[in-house]
Amino acid sequence: MKYSEYQPRPDLLKNKVILITGAGDGIGRTAALSYALHGATVVLHGRTINKLEVIYDEIEGLGAPQPAILPLQLSSASTRDYELLADTLTSQFGRLDGILHNAGILGERLPLSDYPTDIWDEVMAVNLRAPFAMTQALLPLLEKSEAASVIFASSGVGREARALWGAYSVSKFGVEAMCQIFAKENTYPQLRFNCINPGATRTAMRAKAFPNEDPLTLPTSEMLMPAYLYLMGEDSKHLNGESINAQD
Repeated sequence: MKYSEYQPRPDLLKNKVILITGAGDGIGRTAALSYALHGATVVLHGRTINKLEVIYDEIEGLGAPQPAILPLQLSSASTRDYELLADTLTSQFGRLDGILHNAGILGERLPLSDYPTDIWDEVMAVNLRAPFAMTQALLPLLEKSEAASVIFASSGVGREARALWGAYSVSKFGVEAMCQIFAKENTYPQLRFNCINPGATRTAMRAKAFPNEDPLTLPTSEMLMPAYLYLMGEDSKHLNGESINAQD
């Protein structure tokens, strides 16, 4: 099927509790609004409380279910931080029906021979360690859902390596492998794990990676939402361990 042409029903995510990382701007912000408008109670994760508060108010203003805010610094979050996150979600909601692991950082566009190890470590912490540790901590909550979907953000350079993509590329290769392993080890038929590659999109990260590119030639994050809704909703419940392209 063409994911970009998927037409979700208005109540696709009704009564679902969905955590979105990196919800402060870009694709994460758009997904938070889209999921909320399709009935979900969204848990907004990000580094900047002010940005999350703006989205919180926007979602409430649209008449969507009341969201929640979750500040957490992924680059330095400890195992204890993720345990506290699980405790908070358990006490507030009792279950979790989905995670969109959208948060990510680019790092530097440099040859590996010149790549700073401190930036390498930060990219790996945010892009690979955080979605692993968060998923691991929240598995008991996901297993309580009648139908849960975990979506990892991938990239074209997470499938085919290209020069000068450094830690970002390596982290996304790791995400693809992690997703497949979670899927293969999973014993709960109501829970599934998949990757989504947004492709070239009009975001701040894309502008940083390609400063000479005209952003007006790229699709907006809103144009990707059919695929993001498809993977989170029940119409894709047969998919597990797959990696799709949002713009296909």
